[in-house]
Amino acid sequence: MNKLDAGATIDAWRTRGDDRVDPVRFHFIEALARRTAAHEGDVRRVLDERLARLLASYGADVERARDAPAAAGPVADPLAARSALAALVDDFARPAASPADTDETLAWLRSTWSRLHADRRLTQSLAKVPENAGPLNSHHLVHRSLTLMRELSPAYLHRFMAYVDALFWLDQAGGKRG
Repeated sequence: MNKLDAGATIDAWRTRGDDRVDPVRFHFIEALARRTAAHEGDVRRVLDERLARLLASYGADVERARDAPAAAGPVADPLAARSALAALVDDFARPAASPADTDETLAWLRSTWSRLHADRRLTQSLAKVPENAGPLNSHHLVHRSLTLMRELSPAYLHRFMAYVDALFWLDQAGGKRG
């Protein structure tokens, strides 16, 4: 599809109000069409193919949106009467997932954060180990024990780091008052 065809299609959709079927995707297609015009050669060919796929997909969605009100009867187009902000507020008000899904997601995020935090702290402990540290150097011993903890029981390391962080926070909070 060349630039004129894509531009004409986009303009026709905007004139008919079809840009409101999926405003974000429509804006993305417009931006890709503008960006495609700035390139030539293989890059232009790849971008043209992607633009053609996006236009075909959006066109199919526009046709489904046109057929849906006709099948349901004479109902006014709700997208035409509502602003984009009102539609966004409705999206936020609609429950996205069940509480069980939310709990699972939160548990996954907590475990991921805990793992990343423990790995970061382990990296920090390695940075504090002097280059010529002897076997009884405290930094060397701490890093070695944390590394062994991670190898033997990553879950224990995560819990241990959470405990250390809590103690560190309490120490910092106590020091500010005194």
